[in-house]
Amino acid sequence: MAVDVPVVEAASRKRSKRFVQILELVADRGTVPLPELVETLGISPATARRDLAELTEQQLVIRIHGGVKALDHGSELPVQLRDTKFPAAKRAIARAVAARIPQERYAVALSGGTTTARVAAELTGHPQLTIVTNSLSIAELVHKQADLRIVLTGGSLRAQSLEMVGPLAERSFDALNVGTAILGADGIAASAGVTTHDETEARTNRAMVASAASTIVVADGSKVGRVTLAQMVSLSEVQTLITDESADAHELERIRAAGVEVVVA
Repeated sequence: MAVDVPVVEAASRKRSKRFVQILELVADRGTVPLPELVETLGISPATARRDLAELTEQQLVIRIHGGVKALDHGSELPVQLRDTKFPAAKRAIARAVAARIPQERYAVALSGGTTTARVAAELTGHPQLTIVTNSLSIAELVHKQADLRIVLTGGSLRAQSLEMVGPLAERSFDALNVGTAILGADGIAASAGVTTHDETEARTNRAMVASAASTIVVADGSKVGRVTLAQMVSLSEVQTLITDESADAHELERIRAAGVEVVVA
């Protein structure tokens, strides 16, 4: 019997969202017993075991007797799973960014991440645009657009984010001048600036910002007020933050007070 592809895709999206929930729960609590996982997610024990087996095979969690525990690398989600979170907010943010980019010969730099990937998709209609990126995901997304020029940096591949990082990537950005850097983030806060989970990625993105005349940070509301391991740039190096209406209003005021234009998409 023929399989209905939309049904298969819907099931895959549902499972990906469940993986995100499991990883966030484990990252938050460290260790989660199987019965608690079943009750929290509203799934059967058999489904929970299948999910944990796959997450373990992908080296995202560690199975223990009667449950699961987090790995030591922190709470960063793989890029393949992050795109299931806050899609409407990311689309609104991407449209707001695209409206600010000139419809003429112009160059932008895009860091990796699912929100910046949405921005890249919105920018495909801009004529004579050059996109400089260290993200394999973004390059794959836009490389078939005839009107775009794509410049992909060198560097070492960071598997968790599918970004090219390290000295070669930094030197690639050092050799270029772009109009706007569009920077994704794992956190942005008045107290710590713009942050990410990985210090090597942070240095590469710092070089990207240094190559640009202006910088826009794109972050859904869950990232506002959050602080992660490595600072990419301070707020003094950011001209604009574009976020969504779920962001904490008090933290947005503190970011505004630091001199950053805040746009709620």
